[in-house]
Amino acid sequence: MVGKMISTLRSFAVQTRILSKEYNIMAGGYVRSTAQDDKNLNKLCNKCAIVCVGTSFRHWCGAFTLAEVLVTLGIIGVVSAMTVPTLMQNYQRQSYVTQLHKTYNEFSQALLRYQTDRNAINLSEAGLSSQDAVNNFITTYFKNVKECDAMNNCFASSYKGLDGSTIDNYKVDVKSYVLASGVSIRPYYLKSGAKLVNIGIDINGQKGPNIGGRDLFWFYVYNNGVIDDYPIDANTVAPMTSAERDTQFTTYCNSTADGCFGKILNDNWQMTY
Repeated sequence: MVGKMISTLRSFAVQTRILSKEYNIMAGGYVRSTAQDDKNLNKLCNKCAIVCVGTSFRHWCGAFTLAEVLVTLGIIGVVSAMTVPTLMQNYQRQSYVTQLHKTYNEFSQALLRYQTDRNAINLSEAGLSSQDAVNNFITTYFKNVKECDAMNNCFASSYKGLDGSTIDNYKVDVKSYVLASGVSIRPYYLKSGAKLVNIGIDINGQKGPNIGGRDLFWFYVYNNGVIDDYPIDANTVAPMTSAERDTQFTTYCNSTADGCFGKILNDNWQMTY
């Protein structure tokens, strides 16, 4: 009965459209608009969908069966399982890079102020020529919340490389610090050519994952105030070329974390490895 009613209403709507087009001059106030007919028809369909229980009518109104719903949910679950882990990894990588970039900017600005305050044209001329001078630079130009004589008190007790090997080249008997941002740093004066200072950086302190190239990085400060990667040799100057950084990345990043920072610089502050 309901199906016949709907069929009659649909036929009436079609006829009304034709009449409204052919006799719109004569229709006046007695002919309702086609849009109103369609609207009323849709309202009736919605009401019928609530009260009707017939299988053929549910199919006509576009309802889903339980099997169709379960299949759809299954597909959504499979797609989520495939994409969510990748999205989470990309998010984590970007969070590491964001903190690394922030620390890089803080050091770059502090080195510039150090030179400017002393009217010097390079860091050596400004007085950055010993471990004591480096320690004084850190305590003067950074807000530190912790100072450690031993690295283990500011850094994690151990680190792994991307290849799973143990990293131990960061352990040097110099002072380490924890900045107000939560970043752990270990500045080490070790002059070689234009390179003056090696700075170990753990961007989230003693928290995990404690993996070189993820949260552990190396900054190398050159005499001109530029921060770059591990030098090829004593003749290396900063900024390094993209090819030089790629060489250091391929040679060292997986095992010691040297070269990882240069790769991020090359890739415009993206962690693509």
